[in-house]
Order: sequence, then C-alpha cells, then structure tokens
Amino acid sequence: MSFLRVALDLPLHRSFDYRWPEASADDIGLRVRVPFGRGERIGVIVGVAETSDWPAEQVRPAAAILRDLPPLGADFLALCDFAARYYQAAPGEAILQALPAGLKRLAPPQRREGRGVRPVAAVAPPELTDEQRAALAAVSAAPRFVPWLLHGVTGSGKTEVYLQLMAATLAAGRQALVLVPEINLTPQLESRVRARFPQQRVVALHSELAEAARERHWREAQAGEAAIVLGTRLAVFASLPRLGLIIVDEEHDPSFKQQDGMRYSARDVAVFRARLSDIPIVLGSATPSLESWANAQAGRYRLLTLAGRAVAAARLPVVNLVDSRRETVREGIGAALEAALAARLERGEQSLVFLNRRGYAPVLACAACGWTSRCRRCAANLVLHQADRRLRCHHCGFETRVPRACPTCGNQDIQPFGRGTQRLEAWLTERFPAARVLRVDRDAVKSRRQWESILERIHAGEADILVGTQMLAKGHDFPRLTLVGVVGADAALFAADWRAPERLFAQLMQVAGRAGRAELPGEVLVQTRYPEHPLYAALAAHDYPGFAAAQLQERRQAGFPPYAYQAILRAEAPAMSDAIAFLATARAHAEVGASAGITAYDPVPLRLSRVAERDRAQLLLESGSRRALQDFLPLWREKLETIRVPAKLRWHLEVDPLEC
Repeated sequence: MSFLRVALDLPLHRSFDYRWPEASADDIGLRVRVPFGRGERIGVIVGVAETSDWPAEQVRPAAAILRDLPPLGADFLALCDFAARYYQAAPGEAILQALPAGLKRLAPPQRREGRGVRPVAAVAPPELTDEQRAALAAVSAAPRFVPWLLHGVTGSGKTEVYLQLMAATLAAGRQALVLVPEINLTPQLESRVRARFPQQRVVALHSELAEAARERHWREAQAGEAAIVLGTRLAVFASLPRLGLIIVDEEHDPSFKQQDGMRYSARDVAVFRARLSDIPIVLGSATPSLESWANAQAGRYRLLTLAGRAVAAARLPVVNLVDSRRETVREGIGAALEAALAARLERGEQSLVFLNRRGYAPVLACAACGWTSRCRRCAANLVLHQADRRLRCHHCGFETRVPRACPTCGNQDIQPFGRGTQRLEAWLTERFPAARVLRVDRDAVKSRRQWESILERIHAGEADILVGTQMLAKGHDFPRLTLVGVVGADAALFAADWRAPERLFAQLMQVAGRAGRAELPGEVLVQTRYPEHPLYAALAAHDYPGFAAAQLQERRQAGFPPYAYQAILRAEAPAMSDAIAFLATARAHAEVGASAGITAYDPVPLRLSRVAERDRAQLLLESGSRRALQDFLPLWREKLETIRVPAKLRWHLEVDPLEC
C-alpha cells in the first residue's frame, strides 16, 4: 500500500494523505480526485510515500488518478513551492490557481477542437539599428540565466529585439514565454508574433479567453506543442517543458501584481523561474521600476539601452509644459492645447488628449446644502456617467440613477464637479464639430472584439481626436498621431502614496511616447500649475536616469523599498473596531521579531477605508533584511492562525506590497 501526498486548493499550509494501491514517483504531478468532507475535490499529487503520519485505517483512499495529461513537471512544482513560501500562501493554492478552471472540475466540460488559426502572411524582420544589434548580441551570447533590463525609449524597437530573441530560441528547439501587463496589449503583440512566425504554434493565456480556449492553450503549452506563449500575469505559471526564454514587457507596470488569492508579483516570479530553469530573462520598459533600476545599478541585472527610436526619421517628441495658471481653461482644455488640436485637424493628423479618469465627472454635488454623491457601501464618491444617466462606484460596482433633485434639500440645481473622459469628449465634440472624436476607456471598451475594432478605426484614420485613459498610454503605435495633450496630472504630485511620483512619471513618459513615432514630428503639451516641478523637468528632458537617481536617493534617505522590505497584514470586517482589534493582537505577536530587526507599525485604516460595506485596516511590517523578514513571516503567520476572530472578519498577508 502506498500513500499519495495531495495538494488541495485550500488555505491550509499542508498536504493531505490518501491511500492508493500501486503509486510510484512517476505519479507525482498528476491530478487526482479525492474525497474531502462530504464531497470530492481535484488535487495534485506532490509526493508518494510508503508510510503516513496517520494510522492507515484513518487514511481514506483516493477516488481516481487522472492520467489525461502528462504529469506537471518538477520545475513547475518547484516554482509553485517557491511562490507559496515567499508569498505566504498555501502550497495547494499556488499549484491549483495556475491550472485552468476545467482541469479543476470534478466533471469537466467536454473538450472541443479549437478553430483553426487564420493563416497570415509572413513578415520579414526589418533592418536593426546599431543599438538593437548590440542588445541582441549581448543576450544571445549569454544563453544561461542572466536577468537583462532592456531600457529603451518609446518607439526604440524593444519588440523587434524580443522577436529576434524568440526566433533564436525557437531555432534551438525551445519555447518562449512573453508576459504583458494588460489584456488589451495581447492582441496587438499576438498579431505581430503570428506574422513573424506563421509556421509556429502561438497561444495566448489571459482571463478574457473562454474557458475551453484557455484550457486548450494550456494543454498545448504543457505538451510542448505551443512554441510561444503570450499572456498576462497568470501565464508566468504556464507549464512549459522546453522553456528557453522569458520576456516581461512593460516590466514596471503594477498590473503584474496579483491583488487577490496568492498576492504574487509575476515579474519577480518570472525572474525566479528563469533562475530555476537556467535561462535568460529580458525585462523591458521605457520607464523601468525603481526596484529593477536599482538592481541594474548594483550589477544584479545587466543593463541594455536603446536611446534612439527605431524608425530612422522618427525623433522623441518635444515636451512643452503649459502653465495653466496663466491660461483661460475651458472644460480642462487651455488655449495652447486647443490651438494645437485645431492645427492638427487642419493638417489631417491625429491627436490624443489624455485624462486618466473615466466617467463624466468624479462627483455630483449640491451647492445649497453640500450634499455629494457618496457611495453608500464605500468611503468613495459615486462617479457621474452622463451617457446613460447613472451614478457608479468604481470600487464596489454599486450604481443608481441620477437624482432629479438633491436628496437632502430638494434643490434641483445639482451640478457635476470635476471632469472625466466622457465630459471631455462631449466638450471636444462641441468645440470641433467637424472632428471625429473617439473616447477610449473601460466604459467604451469592454471586450477584445471592441478593442480590436477601435484599433482598426484609429489605424484606418477614422478618428481625429482620441480621448483616453491609460489604456492608450503604452504599447500602441499610431503613425499619424503627432500631438499628445495631458490634462489633470497634477493631483498625483501630492498623493499620499510614496510611489505616486514613480507611477506618474512612467504614465506620462509612456503616453508622451505615442506622439511622433513615424516620420511626422511629435509634440506633447502638459498642462500643469507646477511647471517648475522636478518631475516635469525630467519629463521634458526625457531623462529617466536622472529622475530615477533622484527618487532612489529620496527612498534611501526615507528607508523605503528597494532599501527596505515590507509585508502588510490587512483585515476587513463589517466594523472597523473588529479589524483594528485583530491587527492590534497581531502586532503584539509581531513584537517578538524586533530582535531580528523587524519593525511592526501601529494598525491604521486604509486610505479607502470602506469598500462594499466592509471596513478595512492594515498593519505594516518592515525590515532592512529580506532574509530576516522571510524567516519571520511563517512563524508569525502560524500565530495569526491561532487568533480567534469574529465570523465575518477576513484577513490576508501580502509580501512586497505595491499599496501601503
């Protein structure tokens, strides 16, 4: 009699034993159907033993070992084990969350053959610039584990470097994994990859895929049939038996951090996976994360630079700072930006007005009594969406109709305050009636099909003025777009989040990079009340290294990451007092780590203290040593699991948080 050690998708930091008559080490990595409680679950075999810590008569037999897939490889299980240990998750959570939903069901849906991929005409690679050739040669000369940071200005041809590295990897009989931060970047990159490699199987892995398609793509990757896997953060756990290269595009993007379940950073997990597989990894960005930049400056990553644009006639856009204190501003648009838009319309060129706030207005308010459209479930305002006359919460999803009069005093003259993309779109349509104004945000684009349709319209020249959020800020190449106007950026200069300057600079550099990517020269107008601010000066000079050096110096002096390591314990409950009481007890347990250099701060409410009728608070742990923090967290977590909490209180532990 043998015993199977089975990992289940449960928040329990252990495996479960089940009897099986003839198990062997070859069964490790297979899925298994096992009894649990009064029902059954799908688990993964992580070990086989001749004995169990439990009396044999108390160990239940497994129902069936599922052999419809090859076993998950040892490298895959090792990757999940690392992620579980580092991010303080249960091993079963790490393994099972990586599998498609159909592979975790007791009665999986019947699989259908996928529709054939439409053939595409092969596209020959363009002539490389000297900088591209140097970057390609450097990575190709180091086929084993090296983390490369590819710092290339917008339009410098980072994607072409990726494609040629993929070609070399495929020629060696290996697979390539390419991670992008957002789903809307996947179709564009996928089409370029398919055009370059029409004879290779290319699959995508992201949350917008239908369940059957995602399972089919996952199976093809695990079987080694897919040569290239493109995906968002969860694709970092794709089972790839012949993995030879990992690429993380826009590596600075916070979308690579998972915000529920096991809260992992796909970028950091990718670096560990490359190390585990002894293969190169390329982290690419025009504005690298300060953590990656610090690693490059310290020699832990190797830095590659693309300082010029790939198109010979293209130049970086001129960035002009417009002092909005000295201008007449109408609906957020100053005179200089209005004139620049008119000039582009006369020349038949495209413009982009960037405002990273969707909806019509951030709040509806009554001047008579001070009423504002607050969400009754959250500590946030309801945003006015004028197109369908609704008030919506962008945090919990609650919505209601726009009231005819103030609910408090009956005043019928309630007004929108502030502006979002819908309001900007309406004003631009009125101001330029002959222009084709196209809004691009998450209200206008809700599916891949809509996104592809909008991109086709832009490339076909069917839009003159684009009004967009960060959806348009990165990864897109519009040859006739020559003007970018930035509205409403100043609020982020004084945000409470110490990461806000880094995120604002990256966002502005990325959106500025949409202008002048072909032969036509580009211009960027940034409307600001603080044109003398150092961040804007660095932006105007396209000086990411200077900005990064200043930010890293400030963080070193303040003791912030990457010069400190953090973990956050968050709790939420119907009453704030319960959340704070739990965190206070947790802090008392954390004080034993003081001798190891662990600092536990006081519990505090989150900045957005209430979401979906639940109050939220947090407790920050910090250390100057990553190892000391990692040694302490498992011991602390065990203590946390012994604390008696109210039935409706929920808590989670997050390592390397992006939101403090």
